Amino acid sequence: MSTSINQTSLDNGLTVIHQEMPWLSSVSFTILLPYGASHDPKGYEGATSVLHDWLFRGANGLSSKEISNSLDSLGTRRGGGTGKEASTFSGSCLLSSFDESLKLFAMSLIKPNLDNSEFNSARLLAEQELESLQDSPSQLLFKQLSKEYFGSSHRNSSYGTAQGLSNLSAEFLKELAKKHLSPKGAILAVAGGIKNNDLIETVRKYFSDWQGSEAINNELRLNPVKQSHLIQESSQVHIALAYPAVSAKEKGWYENALAISVLSGGMGARLFSEVREKRGLVYSVSAFSRVLKNHGYTMAYAGTTPEKADETIEVLTNELRNISNGVNQNELERARIGLLSQMVMQAESTGSKASTLANDYYLLARNRSPEEIKTALNEISLEQLNDFLSSYKPEFRILSLGPKEIKKVNL
Repeated sequence: MSTSINQTSLDNGLTVIHQEMPWLSSVSFTILLPYGASHDPKGYEGATSVLHDWLFRGANGLSSKEISNSLDSLGTRRGGGTGKEASTFSGSCLLSSFDESLKLFAMSLIKPNLDNSEFNSARLLAEQELESLQDSPSQLLFKQLSKEYFGSSHRNSSYGTAQGLSNLSAEFLKELAKKHLSPKGAILAVAGGIKNNDLIETVRKYFSDWQGSEAINNELRLNPVKQSHLIQESSQVHIALAYPAVSAKEKGWYENALAISVLSGGMGARLFSEVREKRGLVYSVSAFSRVLKNHGYTMAYAGTTPEKADETIEVLTNELRNISNGVNQNELERARIGLLSQMVMQAESTGSKASTLANDYYLLARNRSPEEIKTALNEISLEQLNDFLSSYKPEFRILSLGPKEIKKVNL
């Protein structure tokens, strides 16, 4: 079941996106603010992540514990995080708890205490998360790959850097909060059993007085192609790569999604079949899309042993390139069914739906209905997909991690 998507713009610049699901007694919401790690000032990498945590450590005179206890007593699950270009704050609750839950979120964004005594705890948590990457080689690898791929501040990771976190102060973050905490460009996406009129009335009650400045978009630049290696004593080798694809606004977005699904859409997909099953080279292999407001890119990962690393990187890059020769009808149908099934399953979760509504509007300045997406995917013929793939010439930024350097391949 699906219903129409409603859009309302408040005078202060906040955009409200709502999909009513009247058969449900629950509601989920996502608040997206257009600032992320790429907005961290140089020398203060990690600032937005610390701010994200600090905001919910008390608001409007209520302590951090009082905010947490209130949300717990309402049965509200909360989440969110900081990405490269945007930060999100999300919640899920019963319809009966929505008004009070949204009130607490609004207070945390509009009237946060930003108590100096809570700042060190927020920064310490960020420092611990950054340090934990040493126990997660694959996450560490992708953090470093981002630096290899982007030439602009989009290279920043939400984990920040040790020096950047050390340089932060409570007063610095308070000034940053004045710049970033704004309704202009912000999106509140809601999915669930609440009626649209009731939603807008509640939103106006808690968000109408929110004011702030326009969001700043950072120019995106890419580094030249490169292959490099990080030495780390390990019994495993981790290989990651990235290359430009298409953005959500560009022609070929759905064709690209199908191509990624052919490559990495399950146990019958090419990477799993060719790299793992036939050759036994890896214990893990995948490819996936990443999308920013004006840029889309594909990333791939393989985990293997030092003895098999040279062959792995060669086979992996060959498979990523070989898709330009085209796919067959069975591959297309399997990929199409996989994407449509994924869409249906996400639509059955109000949390996933609210997140999708927010991201869609952020990327496209409009929302796509499930019917629009289904039609677009179903209308792509084999000839159309293969025409798109014929111009597919990936240029790789490759980074590996392990006890010794691996074979250089054509980039």
